[in-house]
Amino acid sequence: MAYRLSLSRMDELLEKMRESYTIYAPMRFEKRGRYSDTDLVRYDKIRSVRDIVYDEKSHFSPKEVIHPITQALFHFTEFEYRESEVDERPVLVFVRPCDIHGIQRLDTMFLENGDAADPYYKRLRDKVKFVLMECGKGWDTCFCVSMGTNRTEDYSLAVRFAGEELLLEVKDPSFRPLFASEKTADFRPEFVSANRLTVRLPEIKSRDVLEKVHALPLWESYDTRCLSCGACTAACVSCSCFTTSDVAYSENGRSGDRRRVWASCLHKDFTVMAGGHGFRKTPGERMRFRTLHKVYDFRARFGGADMCVGCGRCTDRCPQLISFAATLNRLSGEVDRLNAEAAAATGVSV
Repeated sequence: MAYRLSLSRMDELLEKMRESYTIYAPMRFEKRGRYSDTDLVRYDKIRSVRDIVYDEKSHFSPKEVIHPITQALFHFTEFEYRESEVDERPVLVFVRPCDIHGIQRLDTMFLENGDAADPYYKRLRDKVKFVLMECGKGWDTCFCVSMGTNRTEDYSLAVRFAGEELLLEVKDPSFRPLFASEKTADFRPEFVSANRLTVRLPEIKSRDVLEKVHALPLWESYDTRCLSCGACTAACVSCSCFTTSDVAYSENGRSGDRRRVWASCLHKDFTVMAGGHGFRKTPGERMRFRTLHKVYDFRARFGGADMCVGCGRCTDRCPQLISFAATLNRLSGEVDRLNAEAAAATGVSV
């Protein structure tokens, strides 16, 4: 079922929904952007449908709703520990199709990557339902079509904003009583069918080719460009790396809490071990790891889709203007050459 609603009427219904749900959407924070006199668009709790920024790509993803920047795992004293508590209310999040795919990648990392699901992630994830925001044509750094993340059916509600009204599809039966008296409409969300950017993904066909990919000179070009700041990974919806730290409440350190905090594979100290040894010492080596994790390692380990969803936020946030799409296309060209050389050496056509 679908409905046509004025923004004021949608606000009335949203108020009823807020009695049961915590609702997140991309919001504008004026003068809080990365440059002087620029705004920041990020996810936060909304009170009105007019709070939602639907005609711009958010600078940060919705992942922090279920994978917070800082998350208390448990509290401790010298005698006992107690698991942290969370708000038990269910959550509605207004998201793009690519972000739904990105959260599915997080599901794989936190729920399927090992012998047991991560309970701290699961207890937040189980409460979430999606409101799909129709994406239109996308933006100039998007390449969701190339990644196969431009379409999804994993949502409870879908919305198209049209001036002072909106169209709303209701898929989840639990929401239908709320809209029973509203005017119906003919609406199904449309999806992006073509991006301005087209990305080719590398097809690494053998272990020998993979080893040669690791030694490609192209990675060294990032030694003088990448700052290892981690801005790209902070904006990425599918990046899941974290570290843990204990925060003491008193001087003797016998009471406090253990927290999970976002980390980045691009940070210089990410792989540093006791004794000071690090496995990836240069920006190029760290860029190589991130790139291959997004478009090779994840798929090789879990099958199916790549980790990158083509949202383009990493490119948008990079202070050095490094385009991840361009990086992937450069890599694909090199892999094509290596595959051809390997085929020629064995007499097998590619």
